[in-house]
Amino acid sequence: MEHTLKGSILTEVFVETFKLNGFLIAAGDQLVKELNLTSARWKILGALSQSKNSMTVPEIARTMGQSRQAVQRLANEMTDDGLLEPVDNPNHQKAKLICITNKGQDTYNKVMEKQIPWANAIAQDLKEADLESALSTLKFLNSYMGHRS
Repeated sequence: MEHTLKGSILTEVFVETFKLNGFLIAAGDQLVKELNLTSARWKILGALSQSKNSMTVPEIARTMGQSRQAVQRLANEMTDDGLLEPVDNPNHQKAKLICITNKGQDTYNKVMEKQIPWANAIAQDLKEADLESALSTLKFLNSYMGHRS
């Protein structure tokens, strides 16, 4: 069996996405290093900061495409560091809601002060239509893959 033309191109997109993921993690780690964060911690702060409500660890994991265990470990560490706070969940006896603390929000804001000029500089050399197309494609693939797992 062979790929269709679209299947072959999509496979190349996957390979490039895997490579980009590695580059983004390394660049993100470098960007937030002086704030004593990693890209993984940044993702959790971002998920909570962008959400209208507190989230459980499994909800954060699903949102960020991470394992529950990895998010739980990081949430515990970030709680110890004062960035997050677990609170009782009225909808579930055992699954605590994870809230971002004032320190966590301040840290996230500092991250974004670094990320915004970095992203703007990269985006400067790209066409808006190309970015919109890439975003639309990635959203479709994330939605498709998220419903299959």
